[in-house]
Amino acid sequence: MATMVDYRSDRRATFGERLGELWDYRDLLYNLTVRDLKVRYKHSWLGILWSLLNPLLIMLVFTFAFTVMMPSNIPHYPVFLLAGLLPWTLFNTTIIGSANQIIQNGALISKVRFPREALPLSSVLSNSVNFMLSLIPLIFFLIASDINFTWNLLWLPLIFLIQFMLLTGLALLFSALAVFVRDIVMVLDVAMLGLFFLTPIFYPLEQIQGTVNLFGQTLTLARVMRWINPMASIIDAYRGVIYGTIDWFPPPDSPIYYAPSAPDGAFILRTGLTALLILVVGWFYFRKMSPRFGEEL
Repeated sequence: MATMVDYRSDRRATFGERLGELWDYRDLLYNLTVRDLKVRYKHSWLGILWSLLNPLLIMLVFTFAFTVMMPSNIPHYPVFLLAGLLPWTLFNTTIIGSANQIIQNGALISKVRFPREALPLSSVLSNSVNFMLSLIPLIFFLIASDINFTWNLLWLPLIFLIQFMLLTGLALLFSALAVFVRDIVMVLDVAMLGLFFLTPIFYPLEQIQGTVNLFGQTLTLARVMRWINPMASIIDAYRGVIYGTIDWFPPPDSPIYYAPSAPDGAFILRTGLTALLILVVGWFYFRKMSPRFGEEL
């Protein structure tokens, strides 16, 4: 029998004990995840089909903007856009949705004993389900665009795992912080809008020109963006294995588009360690603050 944790003093619980509790309450986690999906599409005629239609409609808007109003020379632009838009949508909806999870479930927290981590984690899982479903239209666009399926698609689970760790850490951090600083929810709305334009969703990362001097070294802005914005690296990796890469400033008589390729080791090491660090920080902060949730709610 698993050791049960007293949530009035759960700061003393070890990481293994908390994982054990989550496993014991896996049925609750499943039900919370399903509930999030049902609430999202409640009273909707199309229901979960919006997981397919929403990215398609957004893609059509951007495709019209960048092929008709502001023409772009990026080949297969719908696939290029979806390969960046879908991971971003997963990131955006998870961060915004998880920030309110503890606040919205105050009554449940005060009456029922369960691992509090299940609430933000259910938001990560439900949005991950939506992400998986939204990959279906992307597959059809890949086929229609004559972009070859390559073995590089096998890197997708690893890239998703890195993003999942990042999302879980941020969900734990912001859901706990929002209990004590309610304004964080509004701040996140604005911050996510700004981050949207600083992330290479509708443009290649290499399009960012310019250099900066850091610690006596001259670095390109694109490289700095990869360092300070994990989602820039993650979206770049998704796009690299699904769509390919764009050389925005190719040498004369050289192609602008290159076929899909594997992510480099620097991405896996740098972004993987960053995601793991954020996961650890988020978990420790959530663990420290969770005994006080009842008082604040």
